[in-house]
Amino acid sequence: MTERAAFSIRRATVDDADDVLACLAEAFAPYRTSYTTDGFLDTILTAELLRRRMESMIVLVAEDRPGVIAGTVACGKVSEEEGHVRGMAVRSAWHGTGVAQALLERAESELQAQGCSRITLDTTLPLERAMRFYEKNGYRRSGKVGDFFGMTLIEYEKSN
Repeated sequence: MTERAAFSIRRATVDDADDVLACLAEAFAPYRTSYTTDGFLDTILTAELLRRRMESMIVLVAEDRPGVIAGTVACGKVSEEEGHVRGMAVRSAWHGTGVAQALLERAESELQAQGCSRITLDTTLPLERAMRFYEKNGYRRSGKVGDFFGMTLIEYEKSN
């Protein structure tokens, strides 16, 4: 476990599902009107979508004490050299405390341990603060722009 201030980072378990979903819902609520209905649902997830994500990716949580989730992120290997990060969310009370930084560093570490030399993540245009955060952490726009349920999806990448 990584210790930072008054929280720790660990892999999520099925027992964390409700708290992870609540964290995602809270973190993305301010952007609800900027998202399409399907895009928002795919971002905040349902119990079933989270279950599938937990089967295919590593889901990490930051907790300030047992059972109290401050933030979450998921990561997974998508090819021999590429790892992907998605679903970064931090509860508003924890903004500016280092939770996002610790989650991103742990996700990168997990992917590097799996042999990934390139890490990608995608974000939507309304998430300007997230884009600045990723750029501060060495991520650059790859030039790949996609569609996310009718929204512009921008790919960022970072090489190790």
